[in-house]
Amino acid sequence: MNKTNAIRILEKADISYELREYDLGDGVLTAERVAEVLGFKPERIFKTLILRGDRSGPMIALTPAGTEVNVRALAEASGDKRVEMVPLREVRALTGYKRGAVTPLGMQRIYPVFIDETVELWDLVGISGGAKGLEILLAPSDLLRVTSAVKADFARSV
Repeated sequence: MNKTNAIRILEKADISYELREYDLGDGVLTAERVAEVLGFKPERIFKTLILRGDRSGPMIALTPAGTEVNVRALAEASGDKRVEMVPLREVRALTGYKRGAVTPLGMQRIYPVFIDETVELWDLVGISGGAKGLEILLAPSDLLRVTSAVKADFARSV
């Protein structure tokens, strides 16, 4: 397997991690499906979403599988009046990653990162490894450190 930018960043920061490869076949790529295939509770697999604030511009939100972003709560946490999801057609230009491979590590530009506060409930959480079919498992404290993420309460059940 080739090393992704995300893996290089973790190694440079001397952060311990595990890699898990998975194959969804022709199945729909969702964080919930990834959790199922890897045998984890959905709440432990964090999906990377790109949003745009009216004041702050693009931002990253990490929210557990099975949840969605409460945009009002995220706007409050980010100091914006409102935030909205970035259209899928803009994701690659903003992040450098294709849909299904977006990770908060190694993007083309640095954006503010917000992570749902439930991240600290687990000893190990998963994020995309920067390539389809690749998940990185790491300690929440390391994820917070390497992304400089702000914890906030913005995930709501779907």
